[in-house]
Amino acid sequence: MDLLAAAPAARPRPFARLFFAALFFAAACGVARADEFGVNLYGLSYHFNRAEAQAIGVDNSVNPGLGFRYRFADWHRWQFFADGGAYYDSGRNTATYAGAGALWSVGSGFQAGAALAVFHSDTYNRGRAFIAPLPLLAWDLGPVTLNLTFFPKISRFNDVATLGFWVTLWPGRW
Repeated sequence: MDLLAAAPAARPRPFARLFFAALFFAAACGVARADEFGVNLYGLSYHFNRAEAQAIGVDNSVNPGLGFRYRFADWHRWQFFADGGAYYDSGRNTATYAGAGALWSVGSGFQAGAALAVFHSDTYNRGRAFIAPLPLLAWDLGPVTLNLTFFPKISRFNDVATLGFWVTLWPGRW
């Protein structure tokens, strides 16, 4: 599986290198250790162009699945994490992913950030694995975090712009 060959022509490699370098730097520079495990329960999706989603068979809005989140470091108002999991995607196939990201605390439990993830599903990118940057919004309520991401419409990778929703349960906070 050649992941770089599947990368879009927009040259995400410099972004990916910068992102992972910043993530590594933050994790290695005297950042407070978080060492917290969470369980991701996927989810729901909302397709902005429902008619197109239905016409091409990617209109499944209930996307159950299971995954993990490992928050490995905190730095000032930033949280650094790794995610991975599998879920039933909008095209009714099993999607798997793994990635890393960062969330910035805006206040009152609200967070904004991004992740870089490797995805694989027969629904997207003609069934070939690919790397994608994802914007994230979260609302940390203590034992539960509500998460939201946006999958933009990008030819060859994703045919319909979609929002994805899931929750993260933090057993150590119960």
